[in-house]
Formats: sequence, structure tokens, C-alpha cells
Amino acid sequence: MPLNHEFSCVHVDLIEGRSRLPRIGEVVSADSPVLPWLVVDGAGREEEPVSSYLRDRMLTDASPSTCRSYAFDLLRWYRLLWAVDVGWEQATEAEAAALVGWLRSARNPQRERRQSNGYPAGSVHPKTGKPIPAAGYAPATIAHNLSVVHGFYAFHLHFGRGPAVNPVPENRARRAALAHASPIERRRPHRRGRLRPKVPARQPRAIPDSQWDELFARMGCNRDRALLACYVSSGARASELLGVRLIDVEWQRGKLWVVSKGTRLRQPVPVSPQALAYLAAYLDEIGLPSDGGPIWRTRRGKSRPLTYWAMRRILQRAGERLGMNWTLHDLRHTAATRMARDPSLTLAEVQTILRHAHITTTALYTVTGLDDLIDKLAEHYQRPVQPTRWNARYDADDIAAVFGDQ
Repeated sequence: MPLNHEFSCVHVDLIEGRSRLPRIGEVVSADSPVLPWLVVDGAGREEEPVSSYLRDRMLTDASPSTCRSYAFDLLRWYRLLWAVDVGWEQATEAEAAALVGWLRSARNPQRERRQSNGYPAGSVHPKTGKPIPAAGYAPATIAHNLSVVHGFYAFHLHFGRGPAVNPVPENRARRAALAHASPIERRRPHRRGRLRPKVPARQPRAIPDSQWDELFARMGCNRDRALLACYVSSGARASELLGVRLIDVEWQRGKLWVVSKGTRLRQPVPVSPQALAYLAAYLDEIGLPSDGGPIWRTRRGKSRPLTYWAMRRILQRAGERLGMNWTLHDLRHTAATRMARDPSLTLAEVQTILRHAHITTTALYTVTGLDDLIDKLAEHYQRPVQPTRWNARYDADDIAAVFGDQ
């Protein structure tokens, strides 16, 4: 339907940022392996349509963190429906457009946690060169929210529930471009679907060696030093490494076993002798876990597994003292960049270590950035300008007639 119809005043206010979504409802945890997260309304009542969809996602082997992410996206969608007084069964493309417009104009509350003495949102960190997130929602967040809402209605439409037309427009060009595509061929370009934002390609950024040494020196205990050494030598994802147990450590062969984020399979990753030395010192200091759980434990209060959020805060505190904004995922980028630029390792071998599904993803780490060319550019600027030389077979008068006096 045309987007210039079916808009109420509330729709327009949301799109133009003059109205805020109601802060009602929440995502709560549930003691169920099939449905670990629920969406409830302002009265604390479970939204059964959301629960049935999330339960289906979990039965298709989605992770609990994925379930949580989907729940927050659908809570945002329900808050918009409550704001425009439309039931989920009557939602149209007008509500989807209102969601996109609101996300483009609203401020992301996660960005407001930045310290007051930090750098402005949307700028570039002067020391690390990393972009500082803008105050609003990123295009990737908008695209993800649209995909979740589209999947929610596609699921219910399969069972004859909800509107007859999915509120989120179908991207048929993308479906046609990816249909029967060979994994070794380059993907055909296609247009974005309606309402879909343009998501820029994210370029991996590795921590420079000098800043890595500073960051590593700020770690205040063997546990944190062991974790950083394991991250940068294995290339494992943050959540994968935090789940390692004592039986997952192969000391003699120099590798760890982690549960891969994509396949959910237990797979080996390499680890350096230095990282194993720090790990041994850490375990010698605190003792072996008695419950058979993860080896990474908290240091204060009752011993319990170290969470992703706690480890992220450890790195944030060190970065704040050093004036840096590196993240946990940058450690994986650093490991991948070091491996990809090692002449003794082939790109296929690095792909195996990082467990990338496509070698094109691994190839991103071979791209030379501007920061890597600073020394070469300095030498280039110092060289005198070389005069233009022509082949001796050309007549000087002809050259002057065509190009002028040189």
C-alpha cells in the first residue's frame, strides 16, 4: 500500500521524532530451556503470540541470547502498536514505516551511558581511530528489528493468524539474487527492500601492537592477563572463550575446545604457550573449579562464572584509564589480522582457525588500511617530485603541441 496513506497524527509524530514510545512492558527471564525469555505487557501478562514465535525459534536451535535479542525487538514493536492503538493482528506497512521512522529519529538509551567527559557521539576516537557510535540507532539495528518483525508475522501467517499481508515488505530482489547461488561465486547485487536502511560494511580494526602492550599491562591479575592472551592467540569469540571448562583445555597440544556460536558444536581453537602459562598461574592461584563449570570465575564474593558483561566492563575500565575504546570483539579482529598477515599461514588455514563459513569473510582481514600506510606515506611525501619523462621516440614538438610545455 502507498506509504503516504493510512498515517495518523500519531504515526507522523513518531516518524518525525516528536513522540516517544511508551515505556510499558518488559522482557523477563523464564525458567524454561525452551523459552528462556518472555515479553509481558504493562500489567505483567505474557504476550502469547510473542512466546509462541520465540519458542519456535528455540526449537530450531536458536541460542538463548538470540531469543533475548528477538524479545527486545518485539517488545519495541508492541510498544509502537500500543502507541498507535493497533492490535498486532491488524498491523500494516504504515506501522512498519512508523517503526523505521522512530528508530531513525530517536535517541538510543544505550548511548546515554557514555561518560560526560567522553568524546561526542558520532565522532572518531583520536587515539584508536575507531568511530564512536552515534546518538541514535544504527542502521544494522533497524534492519535487524525489521527482520525480526517480518519473521514474527511470517510464522503466524503460516498458521493462518495475523494480517493477510506481512507488515514488513518482502525483498523479492534479494530472494531472487540469493536463490540457487553457488557459494564460490560472487553474490549478485540487488536492490534493498522498501523501508530497509543501507547498512555500511563494517571494516575490522586490529589493536596496534603499542596499544596492545599498554592494554595488556593494565590487566591487574593473572585471570585477566590469561583471558586477553587467550583471546588474541585463539581468535575465539568473547562468549565462546568464557564457557571453557577445565576438561576443554589440552595443555600438551596447545588448544582449547569451545562451543561455536554458529554451529553450536564443540570445536578446537589454538592457544599460545604464553596464554597457557598465564592460565596455569591463574588456576594455581584460585584452585580448580569444584563444580566442573567454566574456569573463568569472579574474584569477589561467592565464586561464580564470569559473564560476558563483567569481562566487557573489565576491558572498558582499562580502556578508560588509557584513553582507548577497544572492545572484546576487537580482540578477535586483532588475532585474525595478525594471522592473515603472517606469510607462513595461508588464507584457507586462517579461515579454519577462525571458523568462518566463507573465505570472503577471512579475506577482509588482508585489506590494508590507511593506518598501515603511515610510514610509507611519510617516505612518499619526503621524496622530490619526479619530472615527467617521455619515450625518446616521441618528437618534442609533438609532445608540446598535445600536452603543452612541461
